[in-house]
Amino acid sequence: MADMFKTMADFFLNVFHSISNVVQSVHAIDLIDIALLTYLVYMAMRFIRESRAVQLMKGILVLVAVYLVSGLGLKSIHFITQQVLGVGVLAVVILFQPELRRVLEKFGNTAFHTSLFAESSRGSWEKAIPIICESVADLAKNNTGALIVIERNTKLGEQISGGTVLNALPSLQLFGNIFYPKTPLHDGAVIMRDGLIVAAACFLPRPQKDEGIDKRLGTRHRAAIGMSENSDAIIIVVSEETGQISVAENGKITRDYNGPSLQQLLRNALIPAEEEQAREDFLAGIPFLGKHSRKSKQSEKEGKQ
Repeated sequence: MADMFKTMADFFLNVFHSISNVVQSVHAIDLIDIALLTYLVYMAMRFIRESRAVQLMKGILVLVAVYLVSGLGLKSIHFITQQVLGVGVLAVVILFQPELRRVLEKFGNTAFHTSLFAESSRGSWEKAIPIICESVADLAKNNTGALIVIERNTKLGEQISGGTVLNALPSLQLFGNIFYPKTPLHDGAVIMRDGLIVAAACFLPRPQKDEGIDKRLGTRHRAAIGMSENSDAIIIVVSEETGQISVAENGKITRDYNGPSLQQLLRNALIPAEEEQAREDFLAGIPFLGKHSRKSKQSEKEGKQ
């Protein structure tokens, strides 16, 4: 009995020493290495889950299984699967070039990148957002088709150069003139940057997966989805047939917006929460403006209810 307890004690002592040696051998750079590797694996799994790569991974696993089994003596099959797997990485890059491009663009548009390198233009959206929403609501009421692209981090110089450059302050009258059916600029998209209407009559790229889009969606909606797949822009669409307001972002389209809900979406996307809070704190420090701001916010809540 004493020998058994001694054996167990030695076992647990050896385990403790092994764990202690492992912990002592770990340095700060090792923790950083593990954290980065974990993040990269997570991003790879997320990319695979959200794209066609799921089916590709199943095919690769089947090829690997065939390769292992054929190693038992099936020389011809073993040689063919070996050659196929040898060029697998290049094939993945070619087949999934659009998805890989979008992932790399999102990786480049991190909060760190935005805070250090992107120009601070959110203050200019304070005045532009209400005008955009009022104009869109007015166009929807009159069943006037419209397509408005709001540029964020991904620059849209290629689309801007193909349109008519305006560099004008947004207004209800200007939006109405641009999208009026009998004007030269109504056919195409308006692109906005830093709260300004940069260009009109701009043509947008087609969606990469056109066959998977609802067939009831028209040309404007498809162009909006295509633009959202190729950039981080927010695209507002007004249907000419129904007057319905839709928003495309990150390759997906959501529908049935109105003025207040569209304004809330744009404020959340273009004006960070901390900047909004700082603005409210600043206004609260000024007696008249602080009261006015609180009354305005209260009236907005009552209007939504």
